[in-house]
Amino acid sequence: MGQSSSDTTKDEGHGDLLPSFTAYFKKMKRGNKIISQETIRSIELHLKKGNIQGANSVISNALKNIDSAPINIAVTGESGAGKSSFINALRGVGTEDEGAAEVGVIETTMVRTPYKHPKIKSLTLWDLPGIGTMNFPPEEYLEKMEFQEYDFFVLLSATRFTKHELDLAKAIRSMKKNYYFVRTKVDMDLDNEKKSKPRTFDREKILQKMRSYCESTFSQNNMDVPQIFLISNSDLSDYDFQVLMDSLIKDLPAQKRHNFTLSISNITEAAIDRKHESMQQYIWLEAFKSGLLATLPAVGILRDDVEKLKVKLKHYQEIFGVDDESLEVMAKDLKVSVEQLKKIIKSPYLLETKKEETSREMFLKYVEKFASATGGPLATGLYFRKTFYLHHLFLDTVAEDAKVLLRQTYLKN
Repeated sequence: MGQSSSDTTKDEGHGDLLPSFTAYFKKMKRGNKIISQETIRSIELHLKKGNIQGANSVISNALKNIDSAPINIAVTGESGAGKSSFINALRGVGTEDEGAAEVGVIETTMVRTPYKHPKIKSLTLWDLPGIGTMNFPPEEYLEKMEFQEYDFFVLLSATRFTKHELDLAKAIRSMKKNYYFVRTKVDMDLDNEKKSKPRTFDREKILQKMRSYCESTFSQNNMDVPQIFLISNSDLSDYDFQVLMDSLIKDLPAQKRHNFTLSISNITEAAIDRKHESMQQYIWLEAFKSGLLATLPAVGILRDDVEKLKVKLKHYQEIFGVDDESLEVMAKDLKVSVEQLKKIIKSPYLLETKKEETSREMFLKYVEKFASATGGPLATGLYFRKTFYLHHLFLDTVAEDAKVLLRQTYLKN
């Protein structure tokens, strides 16, 4: 009798899988998806045939690819353009942190220098010597810099782009790679303008003038005018830095978007939301792969489950910068104690249980809270295993903690 009931439940759950899977990715913009359309179609085909194992296998391979796919970003520009500061900004490290790219030195090297991201091990930023420092034509320069390894090139300038960068851009495009023109040190130019013309200072007009000045270089050289990104390496929350990051994410292959998104610092609440959305997709795919049941078992969490949950929570905290190490750095910057910061966030206490509360009761309480607050995965017709409810709860809590701490830094600045 019990076996018959279990089989019925399983069949019903599998019947919901295809429409649930299709609906989940259909509502999502193509540039935000962390798996390709080809992979999505392959999974849907397996589900349509009732081949659950085949669908799980495709998802499993996709997740492995997301975790391990190397991301290589080439950064180049003339000496003084702010390459080192830009690389440090992308890596989320300060100029005095261990392993930071050295800032303010005159470029003498003729070789490329790799910088690994401290948290996303698959991401490497490459500091390339400016093409103007090497007496090679663009094609030969790219060959020596091993251009085929990079996902895209970021070309930096603190003034306007020279013929060297324009010729390099043409060569990059001819080799079927993407490039992005970034105008740095915008904040310094605005400060200088404000000091010299305090009465007539107009920020927006000056920014537009900078943009037009860069664009005219392309027109004068009979090139299509690309989007110019105006940034300040010392203030990533202002100007075009987030727009640049959104463009890079959209243009990357689908399987590389997730890790690159997670690598971006919590510069704005929009950046945190982007990471949150990407992690939601990853959790959703993990749940799907794990063979979902049509009912939520009302059983307690085993000790092994709790240990795995602790590992997951710690991972989310590290990604969103609310782990102990990140809190210590922030506390030092804000001149407050770590304990004061922990008082205003919730994730450090998620897996604590009161003496009279069992793990089972804690879990059921969180499931009820999650489902009532968001509708939960039940709203999609998809029933997650017990632990995946907690994964979503952890993610939501950690992302909100990151926003609370970001607001705290705004108050102190």
